[in-house]
Amino acid sequence: MVNKLTSIFSRILFSVASLLLLITIIEWILRLFGWTFSWLPYNPGRLLEFAAYIMIFVIVLLLRQIREKM
Repeated sequence: MVNKLTSIFSRILFSVASLLLLITIIEWILRLFGWTFSWLPYNPGRLLEFAAYIMIFVIVLLLRQIREKM
C-alpha cells in the first residue's frame, strides 16, 4: 500500500515539476518579445528553482523504491 501511494505521489510531483518547467520555458520565450504572464507572481528563474526542488524530491522517492526492491 505504501509503495503504491509513493508511486502515485512521485508521479504527481513529476507532473507538477514538468508543468513548472514548461511554464518557465514559455515565459522566457515570451520575455524575448517583451511580453509576460501577468498572473505569474514569480520570475522564470524562481520557477525553475521550484521545479528543481520538486525533481530532487522525486529522485529521492525513486531511489527509495529501488532500495526497497533490492
